[in-house]
This record gives sequence, structure tokens and C-alpha cells, in this order.
Amino acid sequence: MENDRSDTPSRKEKNDEEASVIIPETAHQVSNDSWFQVGVVLSMGVNSAYALGYSGTIMVPLGWIGGVVGLVMSTIVSLYASVLMAKLHEVGGKRHIRYRDLAGFLYGRTAYLLIWALQYANLFLINIGYVIMSGSALKAFYMLFRDDHMLKLPHFIAIAGVACILFAIATPHLSALRVWLGFSTLFMILYLAIAFVLSVQDGVKAPARDYHIPGSGDNKIWAIIGAIGNLFFAFNTGMIPEIQATIRQPVVGNMVKALNFQFTVGVVPMHAVTYIGFWAYGSVVSSYLLNNVHGPVWVLGVAHLSAFFQAIITLHIFASPTYEYLDTKYGVKGSALAPRNILFRLVVRGGYLIMTTFLSALLPFLGNFMSLTGAISTIPLTFILPNHMYIIAKKDKLSSLQKSWHWLNIVVFGCVSVAAFVAALKLTVVQTQTYHVFADL
Repeated sequence: MENDRSDTPSRKEKNDEEASVIIPETAHQVSNDSWFQVGVVLSMGVNSAYALGYSGTIMVPLGWIGGVVGLVMSTIVSLYASVLMAKLHEVGGKRHIRYRDLAGFLYGRTAYLLIWALQYANLFLINIGYVIMSGSALKAFYMLFRDDHMLKLPHFIAIAGVACILFAIATPHLSALRVWLGFSTLFMILYLAIAFVLSVQDGVKAPARDYHIPGSGDNKIWAIIGAIGNLFFAFNTGMIPEIQATIRQPVVGNMVKALNFQFTVGVVPMHAVTYIGFWAYGSVVSSYLLNNVHGPVWVLGVAHLSAFFQAIITLHIFASPTYEYLDTKYGVKGSALAPRNILFRLVVRGGYLIMTTFLSALLPFLGNFMSLTGAISTIPLTFILPNHMYIIAKKDKLSSLQKSWHWLNIVVFGCVSVAAFVAALKLTVVQTQTYHVFADL
């Protein structure tokens, strides 16, 4: 590990920063997981139930050429940015197990607080999307057997919220997901395989489909910009340091292995089901692919329930930084099964998830939450900040050409972030005018 001055802020700056930023010890496990386990965790995020929506939220607004090229390019760029972030995990000769810790080390207390707020807003929005997705899957399962509309989407979102609370109580930290990763992988294989096979069957039997990009004028342009935000949302977590904190030494080398797994083997199912869904149904494909497919009721039921359970497990990954902060702040110690710790998780995590569930039911516009999350936080955390942090950390070790490359990334993704935010906000406003709050979509 290099400790020369070019990899760190100056001695005076470093002393000032360390005096103003207090980095707490974590109450969760560190350096406990293999690179393969971490690679599976990362792949779960890419192939979560969100993947059932990309045919509608990415391919429809962008079309065949824009959608395929965009997804492939986003995969490559996301791998590059994630590896860049992973290489900063031990900058300055010390581990930075939280994104905000790294920001505080490089920039100082103000950045520490700003990144903290930005990252937690990102994770909160992602978790809102997961609750919406799990509620939508549960509603679709219900509609297979009863079409009486007695229960509406907000009811199913509330049920999903309760299930998330129970899982949060039973799973104390990210490393404790071990056995659940097996279940999550099984659920993921089930709903993706069913969606793929049934989409192929429908596509073979269906007449010619319309693949033209829908809409006209300004609405079409805003939809395209919003879909670009979805591209970057699809592959990125905004919490690379927190996931990397769980990996065994050597943390940089093993994290690069995990990322390579994610962006090669791990992304194949998502790409496949996204393209086949658009091929089978064209521009009428929904933001939840299983709503379009036709097949035996029991097969569809398995797919819907698999998506429901997998969304609950994956939500825990994105909620774990929040849980880690709360557990550390309030000094959670000892056995996870101790009555005091169980009660703490019930009250504190339950409160967080109740708020998440309420907002999910209030504005259940899943596609717009993808765009909004990508614009507000995923793009800045994954593309803009890592490039700037790399410039700060490496300083004189970078050539003028390398610095220019990183600044180009910062400017380009900054413009994309602003444009995607405006588009997502506009589309959300339009939908709130079309649908009322607590809508049954």
C-alpha cells in the first residue's frame, strides 16, 4: 500500500480533517465475506425485481438501437466507475468503510455531511422502489385468483412493508444474509426464467409488434432523458465502500474480482430478459414484465411470489448502511438475539420502514422513482464523485491527459444528472395530475 504524499491530502489538511470528522467504529461485521459472496450480493441488485421493469422503462423510451447500445455502454462505464471507487477504499493508508468516511478524509467535514445526506437519500429512494415493486408483485399474484378489486395496490404495499420489517428484525447485518443469498438467487432464477420463457412463447405466437418510440414533441424528449437516468440506476448502488467493507483482505483486489463477476456473469440475466421482453411485446410492454406474459396460473403465481420475496431480501442490502449507522450510533452490542437488540430493531428499523412504506403507497410511480434516484444520487455518487475523488487522491501521480479524462467524466455526467432530474420531476408531476395519491396502478 502506497503512503506517499501524492495519494493523500497534505499533512496539515489531513490533521484538520481528522479533527473535524469523527469516524465511529462500526457495530457490524467487517472483512468477513469472500469475493464471490460479495459478487453475488452485487449481482442480486442488478437482477432484482427491478429487472422486470427495464423492458418498459428503458427499451420503450429508447427503442432498439438506443436501448441496446445504452445498456451495453452503461455496463462498461459502470464497471469502470465502480472499480475506480473500489481502488479508493484504502487511500491514505487506512480503510474507509463508508462513503461519507472517504469523503470526509479527502474533503473535510462539510463534504462528509453532504455525502452522507446524498447517499442516504439515494438509498431511501431505492428502498421506496423496492417496496413498490414487492407490493406490485403481490397484487399481481392476488389478481390471478380474484379480480374483485377489494384490495388495491396501497394495501399490498402495506403488506410488503410489514414483511420488510419482519425481515429487518431477523437479519441483523449485511454479512448475515448468507443463507438468504441462496434463497434470493433461487427466487431470482425463477422469476427471470419464467419471464424469459413465457415472453419467448408469446413473441413467437404474436403478430408483428410496434417498436416505435411512443409519444411526441417535448413528452417524448423528456421520456428519453428519463430513460437515460434509468440506464445508470440499473447497474449501480451508490454504496460500493459499504459493500467493500464486508470483503476479506486484500480488499481492493477481492472487490475488483467481485465487480468483474457482477458486470460479466451477473448482468447477463438482466440484459436477456430486458431485450426479450421488448422483443415480445414491443412498445406496449409494461414496467412490470410479468403483467404482459401469458401462461399457467401456477407458473405465474410462482413468478410473482418469487419477485415479491426477492425484492424484500434485496431491500435489506440497500437499507444496511442506514441500519449500520443506527446500530453504531445507539451502541448495539452483544448477541443479535438478545431481547434488547431485537426490540431495538423492531422500533428503529420498523420506524424507518413504516415511513418508506407510507411514501411508497403515496406515490407508487415506479419508473419515475428509478429516474429520480438515478438523477439525484446514483449518478453523482457513482460517476461524478469517484472521478473527482480520484483526482484529489492521486494528485501529481496523474498526467494532464488522465486529469482531463476524469474532468470530462465529471462534466458529462453532471449534465446528464441535471437533465435526468428535470425529466423525472416533470414526468412525476404529470403522473400526479393523472393519478391521485395512493393510486391503484
